[in-house]
Amino acid sequence: MSKKKTIYLAGPLFTHAELEYNRKLKDLLLKKGFSVFLPQEDAEDAANERERQNQECIFRKCVKGVDNSDIVVAVLDGVDVDSGTAWEIGYAYASEKTVIGLRTDFRALSDGIVNLMVEMAIVALARDEEELLKIMEKYK
Repeated sequence: MSKKKTIYLAGPLFTHAELEYNRKLKDLLLKKGFSVFLPQEDAEDAANERERQNQECIFRKCVKGVDNSDIVVAVLDGVDVDSGTAWEIGYAYASEKTVIGLRTDFRALSDGIVNLMVEMAIVALARDEEELLKIMEKYK
């Protein structure tokens, strides 16, 4: 029996809608048999936790989360990719982790889907949750 692959789920987590969407994605990935590190829960990276903990503690938990993951799934929605998510993508890429993007946002840049540096760091780009789950099948 093989060990469950661990996914670090990177994405913005500053609005109620973003937090809920991240939880939805986590649940979908758990149902597919993956283990999921979700920063808003596993690093306690939320507004009330930032008041209680220092920023360095949250940062270190997130870095360790990427380090301990097999795959990074990054939500790339928005006019531009969330800056923290972009950092996590870059760190994962430099660590030779597989990075898969999810962009449900139909807006596109004039010369690509997302920022060139982000686009070149990902191995696959899903346009919805169903496509993401299909892509994830080959990484089980």
